[in-house]
Amino acid sequence: MTEFLQHCLNALVLGGTYALLGIGLTLVFGIMRVVNFAHGELYAYGAYMMYALVMKLGANFFLALALATALGVVLGAALELVLLRHLRSSNIDIAMLVMIGAWIVLQNTEQLAWTGVAQSIANPFPADPIVLGAVSVSWNRVFVFVVAVALIAGTYALVNHTRLGMAMRATFQDREAAALMGVSIERIHTATFALGSGLAAAAGALLGPIFVVTPTMGDLAAAKAFAIVILGGMGSLVGATVSAFILAFAEEITVGYVSPGYRDATGFLLIVLILLFRPTGLFAQKERIS
Repeated sequence: MTEFLQHCLNALVLGGTYALLGIGLTLVFGIMRVVNFAHGELYAYGAYMMYALVMKLGANFFLALALATALGVVLGAALELVLLRHLRSSNIDIAMLVMIGAWIVLQNTEQLAWTGVAQSIANPFPADPIVLGAVSVSWNRVFVFVVAVALIAGTYALVNHTRLGMAMRATFQDREAAALMGVSIERIHTATFALGSGLAAAAGALLGPIFVVTPTMGDLAAAKAFAIVILGGMGSLVGATVSAFILAFAEEITVGYVSPGYRDATGFLLIVLILLFRPTGLFAQKERIS
């Protein structure tokens, strides 16, 4: 039982950051109808910005986290303006190819800038863990979970209780009608892609100090994000959040009771099992993002 509780605790930390990845990806797909294959590289970008700010420039850890997230927002907005803005009326296949190209360019740029050597990021938290009865958790992991939950709650509040969020939901429901009501579709697309990119960068900046940072770390993160979106249902923020915790829990149980080697295959097995019974995902919504 102690081992099971420890795995559940670990799953909470991973689930929070997985949810950031999944929410960002489902927002972009639901509103823009763009399959963002570069999503994992935005995660890696956040981790590398955290590494550069903390380890190279000596910035305060907490300030670096905010800056890395903000830089992810800026990069996302730039990608949308430069690569996607003129493809809004094009075939979805063209946008997919463009984002695959962006993924390759970003990954190779990271490889060129930082080499392929794994990097670690120091954190200011005590080395001694927090002991909760029979289980323990590091201070850094608690911080990651708290920040991830705060970002998830902030995203829900933005989408459901602000004018920008109302415009996003209107664009998701009916793009033409939203435009007729005065919504700037171009601005909504830029804001959506920037928000999704910022969430991915935040996830990378949060997990970078726990694991190591490498140029290829985004590949696996992207695979997990796609698994989360498919499991939760396209366009569902609730589905992305719940599915993220389901995936994290399944991975931890696999590590503890099957084999660590099967950890990353768990998401794809879940996709197969769930889609057999729910082809549209667990929380698919046809009418709105919420």
